[in-house]
Amino acid sequence: MSNGVVISAAVEGLLDEAAVRKLITHVGATPGDVHGRQGKTFLRQRIAGYNHAARHAPWIVLVDLDRTADCAPPLRAAWIPAPSAQLCFRVAVRKVEAWLLADRERLAEFLSVARSRLPHDPEQLDDPKVEMVNVARGSHRRAVRDDMVPRPEGGRAVGPAYSSQLIEFITSHWRPAQAAECSDSLRRAIACLRRLAAAV
Repeated sequence: MSNGVVISAAVEGLLDEAAVRKLITHVGATPGDVHGRQGKTFLRQRIAGYNHAARHAPWIVLVDLDRTADCAPPLRAAWIPAPSAQLCFRVAVRKVEAWLLADRERLAEFLSVARSRLPHDPEQLDDPKVEMVNVARGSHRRAVRDDMVPRPEGGRAVGPAYSSQLIEFITSHWRPAQAAECSDSLRRAIACLRRLAAAV
């Protein structure tokens, strides 16, 4: 149930948008406008504007760590050395897929794979997106394999409906509280959002 607090967001892409909307709702706030959705470089060029907007209203900016830094603090310091009080600048280690992999029970059910196929510490993965595709490759459901696993001849990293499958998982099945037990960056993101939701 919403407490009336509206939190705006800026994200890299559609998958991140779904995750942020879920997290804002999870802490009892209401998702506001979501900006960006055009990759990390686009966000980097506009971070000062988002930070300025957060002087007047709550904002979350979510970026993937990827391989741009060894850990989140240097990336945060480089992007925004003086964050506004109402800005929640969070870094998914190393991609938002790690946050989804962290809910092992629900994701195993959704992808129709054995839970033992899912990593115990997804934040240690070099590339959680590759791991997600490899897990989907072992699905007992052909629809999952067809949607999420790339065609050998296609030259793509993921299948044609990779994002839409995971957005459905986030919206209908993902449990942020349980996933946070296996993902420190997710736990910190939830704590930051709770602070925003309670402070206004």
